[in-house]
Amino acid sequence: MSELQEVQITEDNPLLQDPLKAAELAAKLLQVQEQKHSIETPYGVVTVTIQGTPKPKRPAIVTFHDVGMDHKMCFDTLFKYEDMCEIVKNFVVCHIDAPGQEDGAAAYPPGYQYPSLDQMAETIPCVLQYLNFPSIIGIGVGAGAYILAKYTLAHANTVEGLVLINIDPNAKGWMDWAAQKLTGLTQSISDVMLGHLFSAEEISGNSDVVRQYKASILNSPLISNYQLYWNSYNSRRDLNLERGGGVTLKCPVMLVVGDQAPHEDAVVECNSKLDPTQTSFLKMADSGGQPQITQPGKLTEAFKYFVQGMGYIPHILDKKRSMGGFLMYDSSVSLSHRLSLQRGESLTFSHPVPEQRVGGRTSSSPGGSDLLKGREPGDL
Repeated sequence: MSELQEVQITEDNPLLQDPLKAAELAAKLLQVQEQKHSIETPYGVVTVTIQGTPKPKRPAIVTFHDVGMDHKMCFDTLFKYEDMCEIVKNFVVCHIDAPGQEDGAAAYPPGYQYPSLDQMAETIPCVLQYLNFPSIIGIGVGAGAYILAKYTLAHANTVEGLVLINIDPNAKGWMDWAAQKLTGLTQSISDVMLGHLFSAEEISGNSDVVRQYKASILNSPLISNYQLYWNSYNSRRDLNLERGGGVTLKCPVMLVVGDQAPHEDAVVECNSKLDPTQTSFLKMADSGGQPQITQPGKLTEAFKYFVQGMGYIPHILDKKRSMGGFLMYDSSVSLSHRLSLQRGESLTFSHPVPEQRVGGRTSSSPGGSDLLKGREPGDL
């Protein structure tokens, strides 16, 4: 019998250990799975980008972007974040671009009748019917948050949850309108949009993000289309939300705004008009006007608890970077009892307190943190 010899086998493609490389791979996989559709609606052609495949008995995640950008500029940083990729692989994702805002769109001719935000909200049923999505979790920023909220008020039975970033549910008053007109006489449209997207501190500091988005708006061949979307946003009507009244968002809602963001007061007011048992409010420190871009890690953590609280993906393996280990979180613990976004810290977790279902409402055992639900926030 011949003598056994020891043979060393090396792996040609070792598993990725570098988180950056893992995130790059996840982003490439998402790009491979992307499908684009142009969908006819009563208010023009809407372009949507689909990532992943529909999951049985799970809603689609539908995003709607803000003015001065398309879905990539608004959401790529968030959805390519490594931990977010781990979450959204459990859902199909649908990014909706407002008419004429998508990359490669043709400029509209002078005098084109661009749809209002209310009309854009009515393009969403066309999209969902075309894609055969029975229900959604919406993620919107600025104008996109308003559009998703407007859609939800009219089609509440199709929306399981909303993440609304920088939402202003109010129509512009006469003073706001006059100030906007005056600003338009002294500033370029790109500067006006930057003032909507970013805080005064970010703009005066001329951060890399601000420079990048300013250049993108200035150099875009779609600047005239951007202005049409901007005009529709400034002509929006009041959503007339009323806590305890007939007009309110009946699904779970997570409101998000950055500390010292341009829309901080508007989001605080929106929070005061929503059902406190259904609403969580995150005021994120050091995130400026676009938290989904500047703080994707914090927002991903919050979104994870949000979907867990809705009963989806009840156990997600989460890296605990400070200890190098792993934690498992239970969906029976509410977002407000688990999550606190502290100034100068990435995330702080409060003591878990189980929720109990009482008469269709959620109540929490005493002794836990009542940090976010239905309260006017401090600096978190």
